[in-house]
Amino acid sequence: QVQLVESGGGLVQAGGSLRLSCAASGSISDIYRMGWYRQAPGKQRELVAWITSGSRTNYADSVKDRFTISRDNAKNTVYLQMNSLKPEDTAVYYCYANKLASQYWGQGTQVTVSS
Repeated sequence: QVQLVESGGGLVQAGGSLRLSCAASGSISDIYRMGWYRQAPGKQRELVAWITSGSRTNYADSVKDRFTISRDNAKNTVYLQMNSLKPEDTAVYYCYANKLASQYWGQGTQVTVSS
C-alpha cells in the first residue's frame, strides 16, 4: 500500500501563489508516476500535471506556464508550484501515484482563489 498526504492548500487572491506538497510513504518502490488532479464543485475531476520517476512532466493546457511540478526523491515528495492563480483554479486538489497496475490517492486539499 501507498499512503499519500497532501498539504499546502489554502485561500489566496487572484495573481497569488501556492505550493502544494504530496508526501508518499509505505510501499513506494515501483511508483513510476505521481501527479495532481483537481475537482471543482459541479465539475469532473481533471488532470493538472504529472511527473515520472525519470522526471518527465506533463501539464494540462489550462495550467501550462503557470504551474510547475517537481519531485524530491530523497523526501519521497512531489510538489506543485502554482503561480498567477485564477479564480477558476479553485478546486480540491488530489495527489495520486501510479504503482504497477494500481493508482493511489491522497485525501485532497482545498485551494480557493478569490477575485
